[in-house]
Parts: sequence; C-alpha cells; structure tokens
Amino acid sequence: MRPSPTHSLRLPMMALGLALPLALAACNRDREEPAPAEATAEAPAAGMETPAASPSNLTFADKTPHATVSLTLPEGIKAEPDLHARLYAEEVRSLRQFEEGALAARTEAEGDEGMPAFEKTVTLTMAGQTERLFSLKRVDFDYSGGAHPNTLSTGLLWDRSARRLIGAAELFRKDADLTALDQALCTAINAARRQRVPDARTVTLTARDGWACPRARNTAFVLAPGDQPGKAGGLIFLIGPYQVGPYVEGAYEIAIPQNAFRSQISPTYVSEFAGQPRRTGDVTPR
Repeated sequence: MRPSPTHSLRLPMMALGLALPLALAACNRDREEPAPAEATAEAPAAGMETPAASPSNLTFADKTPHATVSLTLPEGIKAEPDLHARLYAEEVRSLRQFEEGALAARTEAEGDEGMPAFEKTVTLTMAGQTERLFSLKRVDFDYSGGAHPNTLSTGLLWDRSARRLIGAAELFRKDADLTALDQALCTAINAARRQRVPDARTVTLTARDGWACPRARNTAFVLAPGDQPGKAGGLIFLIGPYQVGPYVEGAYEIAIPQNAFRSQISPTYVSEFAGQPRRTGDVTPR
C-alpha cells in the first residue's frame, strides 16, 4: 500500500510561525523540564550536560545503549546570541527526550527484541541572509525503528531587529493572496520531478493518487541568496519525502524568485528582497 504524505511526516515538524516544536519532539512528558537554575542546583549525572551552558557551544553528542544523538550548529549563529542560546537549549532538551523515548520503546516491548539503537542527528546550517533577516536550514535525521530512517528539512527565520522568530504569517501580508506563488511552486516541483523521474505523473494543487503540490503558506522555507548584497533573491521551499511522490524519489528544494510574490510580502520585510536568486528551480543538494 502506498504510504500517505500525512503518515510519512511523523517526525517532529517545525512550524513556520513562532511555535518551534524543537522542545516537543520525541515523546510527551507529564512534567515540565526544570528551570536552568534548578538544573544546576546539584551536579549533573555522568554524561549529562546543561543546555546552553556556554555561548561557544555549537555541538552536542550523547550515546546510550538505546540511542545515539547529536547536534551541530553553524559558526555563524554566534552573531545572534539570543537565537543561539534558545536553539541550543531547546535542541538538547529534545534530544534528551528522544533518548528517553528510545528507552520507553524497549520497556514497552519488554526487551530489545533485536531492535537496533535509535538515532537522531540534528544539523543546522546557514541559509540566505539579509540585513534584517537571519535564515537557517535545519535537517533532522531520525531512526526510530521501522524499515528506514527519515530525514526532514525545515527552516528558521530570525528577525534580528525584533529578536524573534517569524514565519509565513509574518513574512507575508495579512491579506496576502498566494495563489500565484502556489502555482509557481507547483510548476517548479513538476519540472524538478521530471528531471529525476522522466515518466513522473504531474501533481497539482488538488490531490491526485494521494499526492498534491504543497501550498506555499504551509511549506517550510529558507531565504534564497540573491545577486544583490544584503538582499534575498527569493525563497527556497523545502519539500520532504512522500509530499509529492514516493519515498524513493526523495526530497526537493525549490527556489522561487522574489518577483513571483513580492507584492504579497509584508511592508515590514519587502525591502529585504531584491534581484534574483543565484539559482532557481530545483536547488536540491546533490
């Protein structure tokens, strides 16, 4: 049976608005994490690390009999200390919860039953930047049992002036009509798919055979580097496996030039966009 797009995205997914699910991934908890002051009240157990203990922290790694986890942040994030501290703390907390979830899975199974260790690797890299906007791409590799691991790419957009995360709801006008952007994205996705799978059936904005082009407003994105210094040339939309085709087809990264949606950008951020992306269409890393 063909897996559905909804079923495939069981990984913790980062919303493009203000709510980051970084601290909620892996497993639910009935108690809150202790505040940093409480966490340092006594010496941490062996192998434990206090999140965001130092502004220089860019990596984290841990290994238990049940799970291996790691985090890598880019050097450039040090320029945004508030974002750096927040992400490091939330990501490490999420990885700790993933480890707890791996242990719980074996407890429920009453033993390992030959189950390999779970694995979670989170890597953040620099994406397009402007004078006001700081963009990061987040890649989450997750193996929690099953036939194969899953990898999900999402984006973070940080307003340097407001010192807060924003998403599509803030980037675009409140009354934005993104119909033209949706269609431009869909057209580019189909072109990219035909390059990989020449006989791939066209997907549309309306579901067909379980697949449909994603709507721009609900799709993860990062800023596309442009040909004008300090400006974004457009947006790169991150399309995960299963969203527009079978898992084996893989993920897509699609760059759409800013002139395709400039009129729909919020007045607050429209001046951050100009020129053209350095590349358009399928810019998926090879």
